[in-house]
Formats: sequence, structure tokens, C-alpha cells
Amino acid sequence: ETLTQIESASNNINIKGVLLVVDSPGGAVAPSVEIAYAIKRLKEKKPVVVYASGTITSGSYYSSIWANTIIANPGSIVGSIGVIMQSVDASELLSKIGIKSQSVQAGKYKQLGSPDRPWKSFEVNELNKVIYGTYDMFTKDVADARGLNYQKRDLYANAHIFTAHQAKNIGLIDKVGVMYDAKIELISLAKVTNPVWNKED
Repeated sequence: ETLTQIESASNNINIKGVLLVVDSPGGAVAPSVEIAYAIKRLKEKKPVVVYASGTITSGSYYSSIWANTIIANPGSIVGSIGVIMQSVDASELLSKIGIKSQSVQAGKYKQLGSPDRPWKSFEVNELNKVIYGTYDMFTKDVADARGLNYQKRDLYANAHIFTAHQAKNIGLIDKVGVMYDAKIELISLAKVTNPVWNKED
């Protein structure tokens, strides 16, 4: 739905700029990347301002990085640039209630992440390969989009969380402000004299 709205705004000649209001702790990697690159394409046609109204972390920050300007409410939480994959070890509980897992599989790593037993070291290594590969992609895109030094990513990534002012000081956002400021910023970028704001029914 979000991708459809972005595409519609991109193709509508009557829309001169787009304001994205973000308040999300994040989510899955693939949808975040889809939205990020949709915004990157949208920005090539018209200005995009992201306004963080409360939380802009992890996947929701990833989605927002290519905007012309990112403005965060002074009370926002920003960052958490990191990747996580987690499960539970329910083996003790299953043992107590008399449940045993069984499976057949082809491939050494086919039971990765299984919750019915502790993970083996080679499985943890395989998961780490994916997690760190994804983390490298995430931090590289942030560095490229925001003009930051990838070699110094531990300063702004590493799953650190920041206040809006702290995030501005390290370059994750452009300005600290409220919704009014975000609207003024977009009006200025879009060079619109009498703005009319589209709203959903």
C-alpha cells in the first residue's frame, strides 16, 4: 500500500512535493529497502521531506534515508541502525510436557533457527553471515544517502539510539523541529506559493 501511494504521488503532476510522517520502531529488512528505494526514485521527480513524529529507528529509518530532508520532533528517538534475528530455545519446556521434535531434511543448515533445541555453533556462524551481510548493506546505504563516513559507522550505527539533537549532531537527520517546520521546509523545496495539502478520506 505504501509503495502504491509513493508511485501514485510520483506520477501525479499536481503533486509538487511529498511529506512522509514517520512514527515506527522499524520492521523487516526487505519492505524497508523497497520503501527506501521508492523514495529515492520519487526524490528524482519532486522534493521529499520526512518528519519523524515520535520514533524513526531501524527499518523506518532505513526507509527514510533518501529524503531531501529529515526533520525530527525534539522528543523523537532516532537510529537503532542494526539487524536482529531471534528465536527462543523451548527445549526445556518441550521436554517437561513430553514433546519431541522430529524432521527430515537435506542440507546441513536446513534446521537453522529451530526453537526446539539450542543452536549449534556452525548454525550461529551461518546466521551471523546473513546478519552481518545485511548490516553491511544497511550501513553502506545510510552512509551513501546521508553523506557519512562508512568507516566510522560505529559512531552512528551499531544499533545506537539517539535523541533528535544527538542525531542531528552526527548527521542522521538534518533538522530538529515540529510538523509546522516540516511543512514549511517542503513548501520551500517545492516552490509552491499557495499550498493545498492532500489528505486521505
